Amino acid sequence: MGFFSFLLLGLIAGAIAKLILPGKQAGGWFATLLLGVVGAMLGGWLGGLIFNTDLQSFFSLSTWLLAIGGSIIVLLIYGMLTSRRARD
Repeated sequence: MGFFSFLLLGLIAGAIAKLILPGKQAGGWFATLLLGVVGAMLGGWLGGLIFNTDLQSFFSLSTWLLAIGGSIIVLLIYGMLTSRRARD
């Protein structure tokens, strides 16, 4: 998968992850979309390690599920870090 298609995948996965997660996350849409790109990279990396999945196809269901799952994980971690900082 090329750089721009991977970037697009991460942006869409970040938006979907924000819609899936309940409540209000810290940061705006821009931060969420950037975290979605990071999450897509994390999901792709973990998917390659754990499931030995080939993530070369943009239209593959496994690619999308791993990208969205990675985005959810990154958004949850980011939310925990920012909520802890706001309480201190």
